[in-house]
Amino acid sequence: MRASYAPIVKETAPAVVNIFTSRTVRTRSIFDDPFFSQFFGTRPGGRERTQSSLGSGVILDPSGLVVTNNHVVEGMEQIRVVLSDLREFEAVLLLADPQADLAVLKVEAGEPLPTLAFANSDEAQVGDIVLAIGNPFGVGQTVSSGIVSALNRTNVSVSDYQFFIQ
Repeated sequence: MRASYAPIVKETAPAVVNIFTSRTVRTRSIFDDPFFSQFFGTRPGGRERTQSSLGSGVILDPSGLVVTNNHVVEGMEQIRVVLSDLREFEAVLLLADPQADLAVLKVEAGEPLPTLAFANSDEAQVGDIVLAIGNPFGVGQTVSSGIVSALNRTNVSVSDYQFFIQ
């Protein structure tokens, strides 16, 4: 007998997406400082560069609703969602909750997308087996396992109005 998470990973991984974001930022230069500009005058200073961020998300609805972390998309000009089959879509930010660090995106795929359903978190118990699927540091989709080690965690510096499962 072989114990394996492979069947559940095969079923759920297509609904886990990678989120790539970018924006153009202007770096400051010494000439932006009023002290130095009085000696050298105002000069075009700084350069534009592209700032990017990377995260993971989950497709919640076949129409293309995706949930991710707000810190991944906050203030970004371009948001791209990449599916496990490597299809890419531009995404639009629909909702953001910085306090809970959650954001809802919308992609237009033109066809139903694979989804993950919500489970009832009130039924979670300490000791339950859990899987995490994502793309840490842009290395590609990975899977890790663990257990629920605590319920109703508060004061985790993410939110002051929610209980978290650890």
